Amino acid sequence: MADTLLDKLAGIEARYDELERMISDPANVTDYEKIAELAQERAEIEDIVRATRSYRQTLHELDEARALLDDPDMAELAEQEIATLEARQKALEDQLRSMLLPRDPRDEKNVIVEIRAGAGGDEAGLFAAELFRMYTRYAENHHWKTEVISANETGVGGYKEIIFTVKGKGAYSRLKYESGVHRVQRVPVTESQGRIHTSTATVAVLAEIDEVEIEINPNDLRIDTYRSAGAGGQNVQKNETAIRIHHLPTGLIVSCQDERSQLQNKQRAMAILRAKLYDMEQERLRSAQEAARRSQVGTGERSEKIRTYNFPQNRVTDHRIGLTVYNLPAVLEGELDQFIDELATREQAERLQAIEVS
Repeated sequence: MADTLLDKLAGIEARYDELERMISDPANVTDYEKIAELAQERAEIEDIVRATRSYRQTLHELDEARALLDDPDMAELAEQEIATLEARQKALEDQLRSMLLPRDPRDEKNVIVEIRAGAGGDEAGLFAAELFRMYTRYAENHHWKTEVISANETGVGGYKEIIFTVKGKGAYSRLKYESGVHRVQRVPVTESQGRIHTSTATVAVLAEIDEVEIEINPNDLRIDTYRSAGAGGQNVQKNETAIRIHHLPTGLIVSCQDERSQLQNKQRAMAILRAKLYDMEQERLRSAQEAARRSQVGTGERSEKIRTYNFPQNRVTDHRIGLTVYNLPAVLEGELDQFIDELATREQAERLQAIEVS
């Protein structure tokens, strides 16, 4: 294990011992608020300290076992013990490296997903609808709930744009890898000569952000109301319940019209705006960090083509990791974990490499 990681573990263990002393200090016994804070901090690092001490004990036992290799009567048993201990050492090292990685505070959040048709006209809209269905199936497989916020249909069964929420523990930690340009290659139903067309749709995945996590100055907002679009007849809204919010400093515009009341639409639109502003700030910080360390970990560039769905070849290729599977129908039914697992593993490996050299 790299010396930098060992130093970090030693620092964490020293802090744990300090917390133990502070909690036991009679001077703090009556300060219940302070004791609670100290106990909370101790609990947060307890697992990594336990693993560190197990790792150190394993290294000690390895030294003892290797010392027995020179004893003819014990050498065979020592070799067996060394093999077991080295396997344990490797497992503990991997565990400790993972524990040292800073957690993304958004990982446990619900998400807002925006899918927009790109190049390809009606075919792009139909592809956007298929992506929406794919993500709803994926959510169902993980026992998450989905709810449409707004939808702009094309009239042929597709979407120019659809925005929806996915609510469930860890939704962002999985779906964050889906942001980017998705490409489809197939023969459209309107193509009389059987030529393969290429169309695209963009996917943006935003963590749902609480009001306390990001402050928005009301003076920075211009809020307009308008009548919601309807299917005609009794479904047409006679009141101006739809909301459009313009965030003046950034130029962001968010609208919502699917709720029954103006207040509900405003709350929905503000939730989307908070998520977008938070995401913009995270991208700014990440870009600055990436420029400093010349790494491409987690850039999340949405202009990049991330995945191709090729119908004639029954193929789905994720270009970020070079993974291809020949089971397109299953993928469109929400079987995305094979891609997401690989992407998560790659990100973790690159982040580990970054902290080892930092």
